[in-house]
Amino acid sequence: MAIVKVPFTLRLNPFDYAKIRKIAISENRSTTNMIETLIKQKIRQYESENGEIEVTDEDISLE
Repeated sequence: MAIVKVPFTLRLNPFDYAKIRKIAISENRSTTNMIETLIKQKIRQYESENGEIEVTDEDISLE
């Protein structure tokens, strides 16, 4: 089964982007993969402190 990913635009200031890019390079990742990894880490942290975030079919609708 294919993994569907939602594209979106993210604007970062040049300093934050450069720092994330350097972290990604140090971990042998693409910048995009690094950002995705950081987001997943934050979600896990949030859920461990606040409980699981409920997501409905309506929430993930691409329309």
